Amino acid sequence: MKGKDKNNGTVKIIPLGGLEQVGMNITAFECQDSIIIVDCGLAFPTDDMLGIDLVIPDVTYLKQNIDKVKGFVITHGHEDHIGALPYVLKELNVPVYGTRLTIALIENKLKETNMLKTTRRKVIKHGQSVNLGCFRVEFIKTNHSIADASALAIFSPAGVIVHTGDFKIDYTPVFGDSIDLQRFAELGRKGVLALLCDSTNAIRSGFTASERTVGKTFDSIFADHQNKRIIVATFASNVDRVQQIINSAYKYGRKAVVEGRSMVNVIGTASELGYIKIPEGTLIEIEQLKNYPPEKTVLITTGSQGESMAALSRMASSIHKKVSITPNDVIILSSTPIPGNEKAVAKVINELSMKGAEVIFQDTHVSGHACQEEIKLIYSLVHPKYSVPIHGEYRHRMTQATLAQAVGIPKENILMINSGDILEINEEKGQIIGHVPAGAILVDGLGVGDVGNIVLRDRQNLAQNGIIVVVLTLEKYSNQLLAGPDIVSRGFVYVRESEDLLEEAKRVVDEAVSDCLNRHVSDWGKIKNEIKDHLSDFLWKRMKRNPMILPIIMEV
Repeated sequence: MKGKDKNNGTVKIIPLGGLEQVGMNITAFECQDSIIIVDCGLAFPTDDMLGIDLVIPDVTYLKQNIDKVKGFVITHGHEDHIGALPYVLKELNVPVYGTRLTIALIENKLKETNMLKTTRRKVIKHGQSVNLGCFRVEFIKTNHSIADASALAIFSPAGVIVHTGDFKIDYTPVFGDSIDLQRFAELGRKGVLALLCDSTNAIRSGFTASERTVGKTFDSIFADHQNKRIIVATFASNVDRVQQIINSAYKYGRKAVVEGRSMVNVIGTASELGYIKIPEGTLIEIEQLKNYPPEKTVLITTGSQGESMAALSRMASSIHKKVSITPNDVIILSSTPIPGNEKAVAKVINELSMKGAEVIFQDTHVSGHACQEEIKLIYSLVHPKYSVPIHGEYRHRMTQATLAQAVGIPKENILMINSGDILEINEEKGQIIGHVPAGAILVDGLGVGDVGNIVLRDRQNLAQNGIIVVVLTLEKYSNQLLAGPDIVSRGFVYVRESEDLLEEAKRVVDEAVSDCLNRHVSDWGKIKNEIKDHLSDFLWKRMKRNPMILPIIMEV
Protein backbone atom coordinates (compact mmCIF):
# COMPACT_ATOMS: atom_id res chain seq x y z
CA MET A 1 0.00 0.00 0.00
CA LYS A 2 1.41 3.30 -1.07
CA GLY A 3 -0.18 5.30 1.72
CA LYS A 4 1.71 3.27 4.29
CA ASP A 5 5.10 3.67 2.55
CA LYS A 6 7.59 4.89 5.13
CA ASN A 7 9.22 6.89 2.33
CA ASN A 8 5.93 8.70 1.82
CA GLY A 9 6.77 11.68 3.98
CA THR A 10 10.32 12.41 2.81
CA VAL A 11 11.75 14.06 -0.27
CA LYS A 12 15.33 13.90 -1.54
CA ILE A 13 17.04 16.94 -3.02
CA ILE A 14 20.05 15.99 -5.18
CA PRO A 15 22.01 18.83 -6.77
CA LEU A 16 24.15 17.62 -9.69
CA GLY A 17 25.76 21.02 -10.36
CA GLY A 18 25.56 24.75 -9.71
CA LEU A 19 26.81 24.67 -6.11
CA GLU A 20 30.54 25.16 -6.61
CA GLN A 21 30.41 27.80 -9.29
CA VAL A 22 28.01 30.22 -10.94
CA GLY A 23 26.81 28.01 -13.79
CA MET A 24 25.83 24.40 -14.66
CA ASN A 25 22.66 24.50 -12.56
CA ILE A 26 20.80 21.19 -12.28
CA THR A 27 18.97 19.73 -9.30
CA ALA A 28 16.97 16.50 -9.01
CA PHE A 29 14.04 16.04 -6.61
CA GLU A 30 13.06 12.48 -5.72
CA CYS A 31 10.04 11.15 -3.88
CA GLN A 32 8.67 7.59 -3.90
CA ASP A 33 8.87 6.46 -7.55
CA SER A 34 9.28 9.89 -9.13
CA ILE A 35 12.23 12.12 -10.02
CA ILE A 36 11.92 15.60 -11.50
CA ILE A 37 14.88 17.68 -12.62
CA VAL A 38 15.00 21.45 -12.29
CA ASP A 39 17.19 23.08 -15.00
CA CYS A 40 19.99 21.54 -17.03
CA GLY A 41 22.74 24.07 -17.60
CA LEU A 42 26.29 24.20 -18.83
CA ALA A 43 29.37 25.95 -17.49
CA PHE A 44 32.14 27.58 -19.48
CA PRO A 45 35.61 26.06 -19.19
CA THR A 46 38.14 27.47 -16.74
CA ASP A 47 41.60 28.56 -17.95
CA ASP A 48 43.20 25.23 -17.09
CA MET A 49 40.78 23.25 -19.31
CA LEU A 50 42.86 23.54 -22.46
CA GLY A 51 40.86 23.21 -25.67
CA ILE A 52 37.59 22.43 -23.89
CA ASP A 53 34.50 24.15 -25.35
CA LEU A 54 31.85 23.49 -22.70
CA VAL A 55 31.33 21.71 -19.42
CA ILE A 56 28.11 19.77 -18.79
CA PRO A 57 26.85 17.92 -15.68
CA ASP A 58 27.31 14.23 -14.97
CA VAL A 59 23.84 12.63 -15.08
CA THR A 60 24.88 9.04 -14.23
CA TYR A 61 22.45 8.92 -11.30
CA LEU A 62 19.54 9.95 -13.52
CA LYS A 63 20.47 7.38 -16.19
CA GLN A 64 20.55 4.67 -13.50
CA ASN A 65 17.05 5.70 -12.41
CA ILE A 66 15.61 6.58 -15.82
CA ASP A 67 12.35 4.73 -15.10
CA LYS A 68 11.63 7.22 -12.29
CA VAL A 69 12.50 10.40 -14.21
CA LYS A 70 9.32 12.29 -15.16
CA GLY A 71 10.77 15.34 -16.87
CA PHE A 72 12.80 18.54 -16.85
CA VAL A 73 11.27 21.67 -15.39
CA ILE A 74 13.16 24.76 -16.58
CA THR A 75 13.12 28.08 -14.70
CA HIS A 76 14.41 30.34 -17.50
CA GLY A 77 16.31 30.40 -20.80
CA HIS A 78 19.89 31.23 -19.82
CA GLU A 79 22.74 28.96 -20.97
CA ASP A 80 23.65 28.02 -17.39
CA HIS A 81 20.11 26.61 -17.04
CA ILE A 82 19.32 25.17 -20.52
CA GLY A 83 22.70 24.80 -22.27
CA ALA A 84 23.29 21.12 -21.49
CA LEU A 85 19.81 19.97 -22.58
CA PRO A 86 20.82 18.87 -26.13
CA TYR A 87 23.55 16.66 -24.63
CA VAL A 88 21.56 15.30 -21.70
CA LEU A 89 18.31 14.68 -23.62
CA LYS A 90 20.23 12.27 -25.88
CA GLU A 91 20.65 10.08 -22.80
CA LEU A 92 17.39 10.89 -20.95
CA ASN A 93 14.59 11.34 -23.44
CA VAL A 94 11.96 12.83 -21.11
CA PRO A 95 9.59 15.81 -21.58
CA VAL A 96 10.71 19.41 -20.97
CA TYR A 97 8.40 21.98 -19.32
CA GLY A 98 8.92 25.74 -19.27
CA THR A 99 7.37 29.11 -20.07
CA ARG A 100 6.93 30.37 -23.63
CA LEU A 101 10.22 32.16 -24.29
CA THR A 102 12.18 29.51 -22.39
CA ILE A 103 10.74 26.69 -24.52
CA ALA A 104 11.29 28.72 -27.71
CA LEU A 105 14.98 29.19 -26.86
CA ILE A 106 15.30 25.46 -26.04
CA GLU A 107 13.66 24.67 -29.41
CA ASN A 108 16.33 26.77 -31.19
CA LYS A 109 18.99 24.58 -29.55
CA LEU A 110 17.15 21.36 -30.41
CA LYS A 111 16.81 22.47 -34.07
CA GLU A 112 20.59 22.87 -34.28
CA THR A 113 21.10 19.33 -33.01
CA ASN A 114 18.21 17.76 -35.01
CA MET A 115 16.36 16.77 -31.84
CA LEU A 116 13.17 18.74 -32.28
CA LYS A 117 11.10 15.76 -33.47
CA THR A 118 12.25 13.42 -30.72
CA THR A 119 11.88 15.77 -27.74
CA ARG A 120 8.51 16.32 -26.08
CA ARG A 121 8.08 19.83 -24.73
CA LYS A 122 5.23 21.74 -23.17
CA VAL A 123 4.66 25.43 -22.55
CA ILE A 124 3.35 26.24 -19.05
CA LYS A 125 1.99 29.68 -18.12
CA HIS A 126 2.80 31.46 -14.87
CA GLY A 127 0.25 30.37 -12.27
CA GLN A 128 -0.28 26.99 -13.96
CA SER A 129 0.87 23.64 -12.59
CA VAL A 130 2.05 20.40 -14.12
CA ASN A 131 1.66 16.98 -12.49
CA LEU A 132 4.76 14.79 -12.68
CA GLY A 133 4.45 11.52 -10.75
CA CYS A 134 3.98 12.29 -7.07
CA PHE A 135 5.04 15.93 -7.64
CA ARG A 136 3.01 18.91 -8.74
CA VAL A 137 5.06 21.86 -9.97
CA GLU A 138 3.63 25.37 -10.12
CA PHE A 139 5.33 28.14 -12.11
CA ILE A 140 5.51 31.52 -10.33
CA LYS A 141 6.31 34.77 -12.12
CA THR A 142 9.66 36.35 -11.17
CA ASN A 143 11.92 39.05 -12.63
CA HIS A 144 15.37 38.37 -14.06
CA SER A 145 17.64 39.61 -16.85
CA ILE A 146 15.72 37.46 -19.34
CA ALA A 147 11.95 37.52 -19.84
CA ASP A 148 9.62 34.74 -18.67
CA ALA A 149 11.74 33.68 -15.68
CA SER A 150 9.97 31.54 -13.07
CA ALA A 151 10.28 30.35 -9.55
CA LEU A 152 8.83 26.92 -8.82
CA ALA A 153 6.58 25.69 -6.06
CA ILE A 154 7.14 21.94 -5.87
CA PHE A 155 4.30 20.16 -4.05
CA SER A 156 5.38 16.75 -2.72
CA PRO A 157 4.00 14.28 -0.17
CA ALA A 158 6.62 15.61 2.25
CA GLY A 159 5.58 19.25 1.88
CA VAL A 160 6.08 22.26 -0.37
CA ILE A 161 9.54 23.19 -1.66
CA VAL A 162 10.05 26.62 -3.21
CA HIS A 163 12.87 26.97 -5.76
CA THR A 164 13.42 30.64 -6.68
CA GLY A 165 15.36 30.06 -9.91
CA ASP A 166 17.50 33.09 -10.77
CA PHE A 167 15.55 36.13 -9.63
CA LYS A 168 15.46 39.75 -8.59
CA ILE A 169 12.58 41.90 -7.43
CA ASP A 170 11.77 44.57 -10.02
CA TYR A 171 8.71 46.66 -9.21
CA THR A 172 8.96 48.50 -12.55
CA PRO A 173 9.98 45.89 -15.14
CA VAL A 174 10.37 46.93 -18.79
CA PHE A 175 8.10 44.15 -20.06
CA GLY A 176 5.33 42.28 -18.29
CA ASP A 177 4.47 42.17 -14.62
CA SER A 178 6.45 42.47 -11.44
CA ILE A 179 7.38 39.34 -9.47
CA ASP A 180 4.33 37.63 -7.94
CA LEU A 181 5.19 38.37 -4.29
CA GLN A 182 1.59 37.67 -3.33
CA ARG A 183 1.93 34.01 -4.37
CA PHE A 184 5.14 33.62 -2.34
CA ALA A 185 3.27 35.01 0.68
CA GLU A 186 0.29 32.66 0.19
CA LEU A 187 2.63 29.65 0.02
CA GLY A 188 4.42 30.92 3.13
CA ARG A 189 1.16 31.20 5.03
CA LYS A 190 0.20 27.60 4.19
CA GLY A 191 3.64 26.32 5.21
CA VAL A 192 6.79 25.71 3.19
CA LEU A 193 9.14 22.83 3.97
CA ALA A 194 12.26 24.22 2.25
CA LEU A 195 13.39 27.25 0.28
CA LEU A 196 16.11 26.86 -2.35
CA CYS A 197 17.16 30.44 -3.01
CA ASP A 198 19.52 32.03 -5.57
CA SER A 199 22.79 33.18 -3.89
CA THR A 200 24.57 34.80 -6.85
CA ASN A 201 24.38 38.33 -5.42
CA ALA A 202 24.06 37.43 -1.73
CA ILE A 203 27.29 39.27 -0.89
CA ARG A 204 25.89 42.59 -2.16
CA SER A 205 23.99 44.71 0.31
CA GLY A 206 20.80 46.62 -0.45
CA PHE A 207 18.45 46.13 -3.40
CA THR A 208 19.19 45.47 -7.08
CA ALA A 209 18.17 48.50 -9.13
CA SER A 210 15.29 48.22 -11.60
CA GLU A 211 16.09 47.43 -15.23
CA ARG A 212 14.48 50.78 -16.11
CA THR A 213 17.33 52.74 -14.51
CA VAL A 214 19.57 51.50 -17.35
CA GLY A 215 17.07 52.90 -19.85
CA LYS A 216 17.49 56.37 -18.30
CA THR A 217 21.30 56.08 -18.56
CA PHE A 218 21.04 55.05 -22.21
CA ASP A 219 18.74 57.96 -22.90
CA SER A 220 21.22 60.49 -21.54
CA ILE A 221 24.18 58.85 -23.38
CA PHE A 222 22.19 59.02 -26.65
CA ALA A 223 21.31 62.67 -25.94
CA ASP A 224 24.97 63.58 -25.23
CA HIS A 225 26.43 61.87 -28.32
CA GLN A 226 24.10 62.80 -31.13
CA ASN A 227 26.94 63.24 -33.64
CA LYS A 228 28.65 59.88 -32.98
CA ARG A 229 27.92 56.27 -33.88
CA ILE A 230 26.90 54.24 -30.83
CA ILE A 231 27.78 50.58 -30.27
CA VAL A 232 26.23 48.78 -27.29
CA ALA A 233 27.53 45.40 -26.14
CA THR A 234 25.28 43.40 -23.86
CA PHE A 235 24.10 39.85 -23.14
CA ALA A 236 22.12 38.42 -26.06
CA SER A 237 19.50 37.06 -23.68
CA ASN A 238 18.69 40.41 -22.06
CA VAL A 239 15.68 41.22 -24.21
CA ASP A 240 14.55 44.11 -21.98
CA ARG A 241 17.98 45.75 -22.31
CA VAL A 242 17.78 45.51 -26.11
CA GLN A 243 14.23 46.92 -25.93
CA GLN A 244 15.51 49.99 -24.08
CA ILE A 245 18.38 50.52 -26.53
CA ILE A 246 15.87 50.34 -29.40
CA ASN A 247 13.57 52.79 -27.58
CA SER A 248 16.42 55.31 -27.32
CA ALA A 249 17.45 54.69 -30.94
CA TYR A 250 13.88 55.37 -32.11
CA LYS A 251 13.58 58.48 -29.95
CA TYR A 252 16.78 60.00 -31.39
CA GLY A 253 16.06 58.96 -35.00
CA ARG A 254 18.68 56.24 -35.28
CA LYS A 255 18.55 52.94 -37.14
CA ALA A 256 19.48 49.88 -35.08
CA VAL A 257 21.48 46.81 -36.17
CA VAL A 258 21.56 43.58 -34.19
CA GLU A 259 24.93 41.82 -34.61
CA GLY A 260 26.31 38.52 -33.29
CA ARG A 261 24.79 35.07 -33.88
CA SER A 262 23.28 34.55 -30.43
CA MET A 263 21.91 38.13 -30.40
CA VAL A 264 20.18 37.69 -33.79
CA ASN A 265 18.82 34.35 -32.59
CA VAL A 266 17.33 35.53 -29.29
CA ILE A 267 15.98 38.86 -30.54
CA GLY A 268 14.39 37.12 -33.54
CA THR A 269 12.66 34.63 -31.26
CA ALA A 270 11.62 37.31 -28.75
CA SER A 271 10.09 39.59 -31.38
CA GLU A 272 8.19 36.67 -32.99
CA LEU A 273 6.65 35.93 -29.58
CA GLY A 274 5.94 39.60 -28.82
CA TYR A 275 8.41 39.99 -25.91
CA ILE A 276 10.04 42.95 -27.64
CA LYS A 277 8.33 45.71 -29.60
CA ILE A 278 10.42 47.20 -32.39
CA PRO A 279 8.96 50.28 -34.15
CA GLU A 280 8.49 49.78 -37.90
CA GLY A 281 11.65 50.57 -39.88
CA THR A 282 13.97 50.97 -36.86
CA LEU A 283 15.79 47.65 -37.27
CA ILE A 284 18.00 47.30 -40.36
CA GLU A 285 20.32 44.56 -41.64
CA ILE A 286 24.05 45.03 -41.11
CA GLU A 287 24.53 45.25 -44.90
CA GLN A 288 22.40 48.43 -44.95
CA LEU A 289 24.66 50.31 -42.51
CA LYS A 290 26.52 51.99 -45.34
CA ASN A 291 23.29 53.65 -46.54
CA TYR A 292 23.06 55.78 -43.36
CA PRO A 293 25.40 58.34 -41.79
CA PRO A 294 27.22 56.68 -38.83
CA GLU A 295 25.73 59.14 -36.29
CA LYS A 296 22.26 57.94 -37.28
CA THR A 297 22.98 54.32 -36.39
CA VAL A 298 23.37 52.17 -33.28
CA LEU A 299 24.84 48.66 -33.22
CA ILE A 300 23.60 46.20 -30.60
CA THR A 301 26.17 43.45 -30.30
CA THR A 302 27.43 40.46 -28.31
CA GLY A 303 30.85 40.33 -26.68
CA SER A 304 30.37 42.31 -23.47
CA GLN A 305 32.35 39.57 -21.66
CA GLY A 306 35.41 39.89 -23.89
CA GLU A 307 34.76 36.50 -25.55
CA SER A 308 37.36 36.23 -28.31
CA MET A 309 34.96 35.13 -31.06
CA ALA A 310 32.07 37.47 -30.20
CA ALA A 311 31.28 40.46 -32.41
CA LEU A 312 32.73 43.20 -30.18
CA SER A 313 36.10 41.43 -29.75
CA ARG A 314 36.30 40.93 -33.52
CA MET A 315 35.63 44.66 -34.03
CA ALA A 316 38.24 45.58 -31.40
CA SER A 317 40.92 43.44 -33.04
CA SER A 318 40.00 44.62 -36.60
CA ILE A 319 38.88 41.19 -37.83
CA HIS A 320 35.16 42.00 -38.12
CA LYS A 321 34.14 41.80 -41.76
CA LYS A 322 31.53 44.58 -41.72
CA VAL A 323 32.36 47.01 -38.89
CA SER A 324 35.55 49.02 -38.29
CA ILE A 325 35.98 51.01 -35.06
CA THR A 326 36.74 54.71 -35.58
CA PRO A 327 37.43 57.64 -33.20
CA ASN A 328 33.85 58.71 -33.95
CA ASP A 329 32.44 55.72 -32.05
CA VAL A 330 31.02 55.57 -28.54
CA ILE A 331 31.00 52.04 -27.16
CA ILE A 332 28.76 51.19 -24.21
CA LEU A 333 29.59 48.00 -22.29
CA SER A 334 26.25 47.09 -20.77
CA SER A 335 27.25 44.28 -18.40
CA THR A 336 29.53 43.48 -15.47
CA PRO A 337 32.40 41.05 -16.09
CA ILE A 338 31.49 37.55 -14.91
CA PRO A 339 34.14 36.39 -12.37
CA GLY A 340 37.11 35.15 -14.39
CA ASN A 341 36.42 37.33 -17.44
CA GLU A 342 37.91 40.56 -16.07
CA LYS A 343 41.17 40.27 -18.06
CA ALA A 344 39.41 39.58 -21.34
CA VAL A 345 37.07 42.56 -20.82
CA ALA A 346 39.97 44.86 -19.93
CA LYS A 347 41.79 43.74 -23.09
CA VAL A 348 38.80 44.61 -25.29
CA ILE A 349 38.39 48.03 -23.57
CA ASN A 350 42.10 48.74 -24.17
CA GLU A 351 41.91 47.69 -27.83
CA LEU A 352 38.84 49.86 -28.43
CA SER A 353 40.42 52.84 -26.65
CA MET A 354 43.59 52.51 -28.77
CA LYS A 355 41.43 52.97 -31.85
CA GLY A 356 40.32 56.31 -30.41
CA ALA A 357 36.80 55.24 -29.47
CA GLU A 358 35.16 56.36 -26.23
CA VAL A 359 34.22 53.45 -23.95
CA ILE A 360 31.47 53.87 -21.33
CA PHE A 361 30.82 51.21 -18.69
CA GLN A 362 29.59 53.15 -15.66
CA ASP A 363 25.90 52.80 -14.66
CA THR A 364 25.06 50.99 -17.90
CA HIS A 365 24.12 47.69 -16.28
CA VAL A 366 22.00 46.34 -13.45
CA SER A 367 22.18 42.78 -12.22
CA GLY A 368 19.50 40.17 -12.76
CA HIS A 369 20.03 38.71 -9.30
CA ALA A 370 18.66 39.60 -5.88
CA CYS A 371 20.83 41.48 -3.39
CA GLN A 372 20.60 40.98 0.38
CA GLU A 373 17.41 42.93 1.09
CA GLU A 374 15.48 41.07 -1.63
CA ILE A 375 16.71 37.70 -0.36
CA LYS A 376 15.53 38.68 3.14
CA LEU A 377 12.15 39.72 1.72
CA ILE A 378 11.65 36.32 0.04
CA TYR A 379 12.58 34.55 3.31
CA SER A 380 10.16 36.74 5.27
CA LEU A 381 7.31 35.94 2.86
CA VAL A 382 8.00 32.21 2.46
CA HIS A 383 8.94 31.39 6.08
CA PRO A 384 10.52 28.03 5.20
CA LYS A 385 11.33 25.39 7.79
CA TYR A 386 14.65 24.68 6.03
CA SER A 387 16.95 26.96 4.08
CA VAL A 388 19.05 25.42 1.27
CA PRO A 389 21.22 28.10 -0.39
CA ILE A 390 21.86 27.30 -4.10
CA HIS A 391 23.34 28.92 -7.24
CA GLY A 392 26.78 30.24 -6.38
CA GLU A 393 30.25 29.63 -5.08
CA TYR A 394 30.64 28.60 -1.44
CA ARG A 395 31.18 32.19 -0.25
CA HIS A 396 27.92 33.33 -1.89
CA ARG A 397 25.94 30.49 -0.34
CA MET A 398 27.57 30.97 3.06
CA THR A 399 26.54 34.63 3.02
CA GLN A 400 22.97 33.62 2.25
CA ALA A 401 23.08 31.24 5.23
CA THR A 402 23.90 34.21 7.51
CA LEU A 403 21.02 36.21 5.96
CA ALA A 404 18.64 33.30 6.61
CA GLN A 405 19.76 33.21 10.23
CA ALA A 406 19.24 36.97 10.51
CA VAL A 407 15.58 36.59 9.47
CA GLY A 408 14.98 33.86 12.05
CA ILE A 409 15.77 30.49 10.45
CA PRO A 410 17.41 28.34 13.18
CA LYS A 411 21.04 27.57 12.42
CA GLU A 412 20.47 23.80 12.46
CA ASN A 413 17.80 24.19 9.74
CA ILE A 414 20.19 25.88 7.29
CA LEU A 415 21.51 23.08 5.13
CA MET A 416 24.75 23.70 3.23
CA ILE A 417 25.10 21.00 0.58
CA ASN A 418 27.45 20.27 -2.32
CA SER A 419 26.90 18.84 -5.78
CA GLY A 420 26.32 15.11 -5.49
CA ASP A 421 24.91 15.18 -1.95
CA ILE A 422 21.58 13.45 -1.30
CA LEU A 423 19.70 15.68 1.10
CA GLU A 424 16.69 13.97 2.63
CA ILE A 425 14.13 16.21 4.31
CA ASN A 426 10.80 15.83 6.02
CA GLU A 427 8.96 17.66 8.79
CA GLU A 428 11.16 16.05 11.49
CA LYS A 429 14.65 16.52 10.10
CA GLY A 430 16.90 17.34 7.18
CA GLN A 431 20.17 15.46 6.67
CA ILE A 432 22.66 14.33 4.03
CA ILE A 433 22.20 10.57 3.68
CA GLY A 434 24.59 9.76 0.85
CA HIS A 435 26.21 10.80 -2.41
CA VAL A 436 25.69 10.25 -6.12
CA PRO A 437 28.23 10.76 -8.93
CA ALA A 438 28.40 14.45 -9.81
CA GLY A 439 30.97 16.47 -11.62
CA ALA A 440 31.99 17.96 -14.91
CA ILE A 441 31.78 16.18 -18.25
CA LEU A 442 34.01 18.01 -20.73
CA VAL A 443 32.87 18.71 -24.29
CA ASP A 444 35.58 19.18 -26.92
CA GLY A 445 34.23 19.66 -30.44
CA LEU A 446 31.84 16.74 -30.99
CA GLY A 447 33.47 14.60 -28.31
CA VAL A 448 31.45 14.45 -25.09
CA GLY A 449 33.29 13.11 -22.08
CA ASP A 450 36.17 11.57 -24.03
CA VAL A 451 38.57 14.16 -22.63
CA GLY A 452 39.08 13.42 -18.94
CA ASN A 453 41.56 14.39 -16.22
CA ILE A 454 44.37 12.33 -17.72
CA VAL A 455 44.04 13.89 -21.18
CA LEU A 456 43.83 17.36 -19.62
CA ARG A 457 46.93 16.64 -17.58
CA ASP A 458 48.73 15.62 -20.76
CA ARG A 459 47.57 18.81 -22.47
CA GLN A 460 48.78 20.94 -19.58
CA ASN A 461 52.08 19.05 -19.60
CA LEU A 462 52.47 19.54 -23.37
CA ALA A 463 51.57 23.22 -23.05
CA GLN A 464 54.05 23.81 -20.24
CA ASN A 465 56.94 21.55 -21.22
CA GLY A 466 56.70 20.53 -24.88
CA ILE A 467 57.30 17.07 -26.33
CA ILE A 468 60.27 15.04 -27.56
CA VAL A 469 59.70 12.08 -29.86
CA VAL A 470 62.46 9.47 -30.13
CA VAL A 471 62.19 7.18 -33.17
CA LEU A 472 64.27 4.04 -33.74
CA THR A 473 64.02 0.95 -35.94
CA LEU A 474 64.91 -2.55 -34.75
CA GLU A 475 65.36 -5.65 -36.90
CA LYS A 476 62.79 -8.38 -36.28
CA TYR A 477 64.00 -11.40 -34.25
CA SER A 478 67.64 -10.27 -33.98
CA ASN A 479 66.76 -6.87 -32.36
CA GLN A 480 69.66 -5.15 -34.19
CA LEU A 481 69.40 -1.34 -34.29
CA LEU A 482 68.86 -0.54 -37.97
CA ALA A 483 68.07 3.20 -37.90
CA GLY A 484 67.97 6.02 -35.46
CA PRO A 485 67.56 6.98 -32.77
CA ASP A 486 66.20 10.21 -34.30
CA ILE A 487 64.92 12.99 -32.08
CA VAL A 488 62.06 15.33 -33.01
CA SER A 489 60.97 18.04 -30.61
CA ARG A 490 58.01 20.42 -30.51
CA GLY A 491 57.55 23.22 -28.00
CA PHE A 492 60.70 22.23 -26.11
CA VAL A 493 63.62 24.17 -27.61
CA TYR A 494 64.13 26.09 -30.84
CA VAL A 495 65.81 23.32 -32.83
CA ARG A 496 68.06 25.49 -35.03
CA GLU A 497 69.75 27.07 -32.05
CA SER A 498 70.04 23.88 -30.00
CA GLU A 499 71.72 21.46 -32.35
CA ASP A 500 74.47 20.65 -29.80
CA LEU A 501 71.96 19.87 -27.09
CA LEU A 502 69.97 17.55 -29.38
CA GLU A 503 73.16 15.83 -30.59
CA GLU A 504 74.07 15.15 -26.96
CA ALA A 505 70.54 13.93 -26.25
CA LYS A 506 70.85 11.60 -29.20
CA ARG A 507 74.09 10.16 -27.74
CA VAL A 508 72.33 9.61 -24.38
CA VAL A 509 69.52 7.70 -26.10
CA ASP A 510 72.03 5.76 -28.20
CA GLU A 511 73.87 4.62 -25.09
CA ALA A 512 70.61 3.63 -23.36
CA VAL A 513 69.49 1.56 -26.36
CA SER A 514 72.93 -0.10 -26.85
CA ASP A 515 72.98 -0.91 -23.17
CA CYS A 516 69.58 -2.63 -23.43
CA LEU A 517 70.53 -4.58 -26.55
CA ASN A 518 73.86 -5.69 -25.04
CA ARG A 519 71.96 -7.07 -22.09
CA HIS A 520 69.60 -8.83 -24.56
CA VAL A 521 66.53 -6.93 -23.30
CA SER A 522 63.92 -7.67 -25.95
CA ASP A 523 60.83 -6.30 -24.18
CA TRP A 524 59.97 -3.04 -25.98
CA GLY A 525 58.23 -1.63 -22.91
CA LYS A 526 61.49 -1.91 -20.96
CA ILE A 527 63.52 -0.37 -23.78
CA LYS A 528 61.09 2.57 -23.94
CA ASN A 529 61.31 3.08 -20.18
CA GLU A 530 65.12 3.04 -20.29
CA ILE A 531 65.07 5.69 -23.05
CA LYS A 532 62.63 7.83 -21.06
CA ASP A 533 64.63 7.55 -17.81
CA HIS A 534 68.01 8.34 -19.32
CA LEU A 535 66.77 11.18 -21.50
CA SER A 536 64.68 12.86 -18.80
CA ASP A 537 67.61 12.67 -16.34
CA PHE A 538 69.93 14.26 -18.89
CA LEU A 539 67.46 17.05 -19.83
CA TRP A 540 66.65 17.83 -16.22
CA LYS A 541 70.34 18.15 -15.33
CA ARG A 542 71.10 20.31 -18.37
CA MET A 543 67.93 22.41 -18.69
CA LYS A 544 65.87 21.93 -15.52
CA ARG A 545 62.96 21.03 -17.80
CA ASN A 546 60.69 18.02 -18.03
CA PRO A 547 59.31 17.61 -21.57
CA MET A 548 56.98 14.75 -22.39
CA ILE A 549 59.10 11.98 -23.92
CA LEU A 550 57.51 9.65 -26.46
CA PRO A 551 59.72 6.76 -27.66
CA ILE A 552 58.51 5.05 -30.86
CA ILE A 553 60.05 1.72 -31.90
CA MET A 554 59.46 0.33 -35.38
CA GLU A 555 60.18 -3.21 -36.48
CA VAL A 556 61.48 -4.20 -39.88
